Amino acid sequence: MNGFGKFGAIALAAAIATPLLSPAAAGAQGNVCAKREKLVSELQKSHGETRQSVGLQRNAGVIETFANTKTGSWTIIVSLPTGMSCLVAAGEAFQKDAKKVSLIDEAA
Repeated sequence: MNGFGKFGAIALAAAIATPLLSPAAAGAQGNVCAKREKLVSELQKSHGETRQSVGLQRNAGVIETFANTKTGSWTIIVSLPTGMSCLVAAGEAFQKDAKKVSLIDEAA
């Protein structure tokens, strides 16, 4: 990783992505948004992150977690049916958890 760190790189990506934003997405509270293909490509190219998990949100959004399992960097994005995606969160120390998690209390 370069001397800027992940958050500096995301800020740089935001500056680069700004011209790609639709007017509606650009005004969305300063979120980093772009076409999904471009955002995913940037995560792969800049951070070596690949998709680790995916889930559906109630409003038809798709939540995806991308991570680099070697460096531990991770990013969560939400993608809408319009093809636009926005960064939700990013951080460090990603770990895969192999434990099976139950949604129902099995002790009951």
